[in-house]
Amino acid sequence: MHTLKTIEQLYQLYLQHPVVSTDSRNLPTGCIFFALKGANFDGNLFAAKALEAGAAYAVVDDPNLKGDHLFQVPNVLEALQQLALFHRRHFEIPIIAIGGSNGKTTTKELVSAVLSSHYPCHFTKGNFNNHIGVPLTLLSMPDDTEVAVIEMGTNQPGDLQELCSIAAPTHGLLTNIGKEHLEGFGDLNGVKKAEAELYHYLSRHKGCVFLNLSEKYLRTLARHNQRKVLYQQAGTAVVVPGTIEIQLSSENPFITAGFTSDAGEWVSVQSQLIGKHNFQNIMTAIALGIYFKVPAAKIKAAIEAYTPSNNRSQFIREGNKVILLDAYNANPSSMIPALQTLQQFDAKYKIAILGDMLELGADSDKEHQAILRYAARLKLDQIVLVGPEFGQTPYQKYKALHFSHVDQAREWFQQRALEDCMILIKGSRGIRLEKVLEKA
Repeated sequence: MHTLKTIEQLYQLYLQHPVVSTDSRNLPTGCIFFALKGANFDGNLFAAKALEAGAAYAVVDDPNLKGDHLFQVPNVLEALQQLALFHRRHFEIPIIAIGGSNGKTTTKELVSAVLSSHYPCHFTKGNFNNHIGVPLTLLSMPDDTEVAVIEMGTNQPGDLQELCSIAAPTHGLLTNIGKEHLEGFGDLNGVKKAEAELYHYLSRHKGCVFLNLSEKYLRTLARHNQRKVLYQQAGTAVVVPGTIEIQLSSENPFITAGFTSDAGEWVSVQSQLIGKHNFQNIMTAIALGIYFKVPAAKIKAAIEAYTPSNNRSQFIREGNKVILLDAYNANPSSMIPALQTLQQFDAKYKIAILGDMLELGADSDKEHQAILRYAARLKLDQIVLVGPEFGQTPYQKYKALHFSHVDQAREWFQQRALEDCMILIKGSRGIRLEKVLEKA
C-alpha cells in the first residue's frame, strides 16, 4: 500500500484516472474508489472488491489494508473534499452556488438549462448537494466547462460554510427562507442564520449575490454584500435602479412569464410548471440568463423545454383527472404554496393527499396541525393525511382521512374512480407518497 502525503500527489493520480466513485456497486472501469465511512458502513471493507470490479485504485484510511493499488490517507472524506477543491482551483470560471429552503433543485435545473443553451455548463446531477455530492460534482467537471451551477443543501449550522469552502463559489443565490429542518436549526431564525452562510462566504471573497427582492428576508440577510444583482417580480417590491424586472403574466394552469430583451422587445415565456411559487424559480433563471448575456431567444426556449421530473412539481393528466405530484420533499413553507395552487386550479373536485413533514423537531406537532387547519380552510372536497405525525393531529374534527402508511393510502386511492378532479400529492421523501400512484 502507498501513502499519499499531499493532495498534489493525489491529484496526479486523479489526472491519470479522472473518474471517482464512492459506491462499490457503481464502479466505472478505471475509476478511483474512495472508501468512505458512514454510520452503518465502512468503505475500507469494500476496497479489495472495488479493485476486482474494475477500479484502478482505491483510496483508504485503514492502515491494516495491503495492496499495490491501495493509497493510504488520514481521512478519506477529507481527501475527497480537498481533491475537489484542488481541482476546482484549476478553473477560472463562474461557480454559482444555489441554496435556500425550497425550490433549490427546480431552480438549479432551470438555471442550468438556460446557461447550457449558450455555454458549456456543468451542474449538480440529482440531489448531490451535500458534503459528498458537492465534491463528486466538482470532480466530474469537464475541462471545457465555462460556468458551473452547484446546488448546496443544509440541515444543520455550518453545512453551507463547509460546502462553500469546498466549491469556492464566485456567485450565489438563496431561493427563499422557510421552515425547513427545524430539528437541526431550532426555529426560523436558525434557518436564516444557516442559509446566510452562503452570503457571508461571498461577502468575504468579494463574490456576487443574485438577490430576489420578491422573497422575504433575503434583502436583509444580504445587507453586507457589496456585489449584488437585484431582480424582482414587476410591481411587487420597492423599485431599485438597475433592477431586472420580470412579469408574471398568467397561470392557466401553467406559468407564463415575460421579460424585456436587450433589444427592448417583450419576450413571453410559456413554461411547463404550475404554481406561483414556481414563478420565483423561473424568474431566477431568467435573471441569471440576462446577467450572463444568454440571448433572449435561448432563455425562452430553455425554460419552455424544461419538464419537471423525479416527483418534483410533476403535472400528470389521466383522462379528465389531473395530478400534481410533488412528493420529493415537504416542509411548512412549501406545503402552503402547493395547497394554494390546488385551490386556485379550475376543477370540479379537489383532493389533497398530504404526507408527514419530517425533521421538524419539537415544532412537528404544531406545524402539522397548522397545515391541517390551513387545508381545511380551503374547503377542499377531501383531505387525506399519511404518516404518524399527521396521525397526532385532530384530523377527525376536520373530516380528513388518515392512513398510517402509504400502502393504505394507495389502496384507498386505487379503489376510487376519481373523475374531473385535481389531486395534490405532497409529502417528505421518507413517506414516499408517489407510491399512491402505483398500480396493484
